[in-house]
Amino acid sequence: MSVQQEAGVEGAALEVWIDQDLCTGDGICAQYAPEVFELDIDGLAYVKGSDDELLQATGATTRVPLPILTDVVASAKECPGECIHVRRVADGVEVYGPDAG
Repeated sequence: MSVQQEAGVEGAALEVWIDQDLCTGDGICAQYAPEVFELDIDGLAYVKGSDDELLQATGATTRVPLPILTDVVASAKECPGECIHVRRVADGVEVYGPDAG
Protein backbone atom coordinates (compact mmCIF):
# COMPACT_ATOMS: atom_id res chain seq x y z
CA MET A 1 0.00 0.00 0.00
CA SER A 2 1.39 3.41 -0.96
CA VAL A 3 1.72 6.31 1.44
CA GLN A 4 -1.07 8.10 -0.42
CA GLN A 5 -3.39 5.11 -0.21
CA GLU A 6 -2.61 4.70 3.49
CA ALA A 7 -3.68 8.28 4.20
CA GLY A 8 -6.57 8.25 1.75
CA VAL A 9 -5.11 11.18 -0.18
CA GLU A 10 -4.56 9.65 -3.62
CA GLY A 11 -4.45 12.46 -6.16
CA ALA A 12 -4.77 15.18 -3.49
CA ALA A 13 -2.32 18.07 -3.42
CA LEU A 14 -0.46 18.17 -0.10
CA GLU A 15 1.46 20.89 1.69
CA VAL A 16 3.80 20.80 4.65
CA TRP A 17 4.75 23.25 7.38
CA ILE A 18 6.92 23.20 10.48
CA ASP A 19 6.04 24.56 13.91
CA GLN A 20 9.38 26.14 14.86
CA ASP A 21 8.23 26.50 18.49
CA LEU A 22 8.43 22.69 18.73
CA CYS A 23 11.45 22.12 16.47
CA THR A 24 14.38 20.50 18.27
CA GLY A 25 16.86 21.16 15.45
CA ASP A 26 17.80 17.50 15.04
CA GLY A 27 17.80 17.86 11.25
CA ILE A 28 16.14 14.51 10.58
CA CYS A 29 13.75 16.20 8.18
CA ALA A 30 16.59 17.70 6.14
CA GLN A 31 18.24 14.28 5.96
CA TYR A 32 15.06 12.60 4.69
CA ALA A 33 13.87 15.34 2.33
CA PRO A 34 16.50 18.03 1.65
CA GLU A 35 14.40 19.20 -1.31
CA VAL A 36 11.76 20.44 1.15
CA PHE A 37 13.48 21.02 4.52
CA GLU A 38 16.60 22.88 5.61
CA LEU A 39 18.13 23.97 8.90
CA ASP A 40 18.76 27.70 9.20
CA ILE A 41 21.51 29.51 11.07
CA ASP A 42 19.20 29.62 14.13
CA GLY A 43 19.39 25.81 14.27
CA LEU A 44 15.72 25.30 13.44
CA ALA A 45 14.20 23.59 10.42
CA TYR A 46 12.15 25.42 7.80
CA VAL A 47 10.38 24.45 4.61
CA LYS A 48 11.72 25.69 1.30
CA GLY A 49 9.78 27.34 -1.47
CA SER A 50 9.88 26.35 -5.13
CA ASP A 51 12.78 28.76 -5.60
CA ASP A 52 14.78 26.84 -2.93
CA GLU A 53 14.56 29.78 -0.49
CA LEU A 54 13.74 29.19 3.17
CA LEU A 55 10.22 30.23 4.10
CA GLN A 56 10.63 31.73 7.55
CA ALA A 57 7.23 33.27 8.13
CA THR A 58 5.27 31.61 10.92
CA GLY A 59 3.14 28.82 9.48
CA ALA A 60 4.68 29.07 6.00
CA THR A 61 3.78 26.11 3.81
CA THR A 62 5.18 24.52 0.69
CA ARG A 63 3.76 21.91 -1.65
CA VAL A 64 4.90 18.32 -1.20
CA PRO A 65 6.29 16.99 -4.50
CA LEU A 66 4.72 13.58 -5.16
CA PRO A 67 8.07 11.86 -5.93
CA ILE A 68 9.31 12.57 -2.39
CA LEU A 69 6.04 12.22 -0.47
CA THR A 70 7.32 9.08 1.27
CA ASP A 71 10.42 10.99 2.48
CA VAL A 72 8.33 13.91 3.77
CA VAL A 73 6.01 11.50 5.60
CA ALA A 74 9.02 9.70 7.11
CA SER A 75 10.28 13.08 8.32
CA ALA A 76 6.98 13.78 10.05
CA LYS A 77 6.89 10.32 11.63
CA GLU A 78 10.52 10.38 12.84
CA CYS A 79 10.68 14.00 14.02
CA PRO A 80 11.46 14.04 17.76
CA GLY A 81 9.84 17.46 18.13
CA GLU A 82 6.61 16.31 16.45
CA CYS A 83 6.57 19.63 14.63
CA ILE A 84 6.07 18.62 10.97
CA HIS A 85 2.52 18.90 9.65
CA VAL A 86 1.38 17.52 6.28
CA ARG A 87 -2.11 18.49 5.19
CA ARG A 88 -4.38 18.44 2.16
CA VAL A 89 -4.43 21.73 0.31
CA ALA A 90 -8.12 21.44 -0.59
CA ASP A 91 -9.52 21.35 2.94
CA GLY A 92 -6.56 21.88 5.31
CA VAL A 93 -7.01 18.50 7.00
CA GLU A 94 -3.78 17.17 8.47
CA VAL A 95 -2.99 13.70 7.13
CA TYR A 96 0.46 13.22 8.72
CA GLY A 97 1.94 14.81 11.82
CA PRO A 98 0.94 15.32 15.43
CA ASP A 99 -2.60 16.53 14.63
CA ALA A 100 -3.44 13.83 12.08
CA GLY A 101 -6.64 11.94 12.82
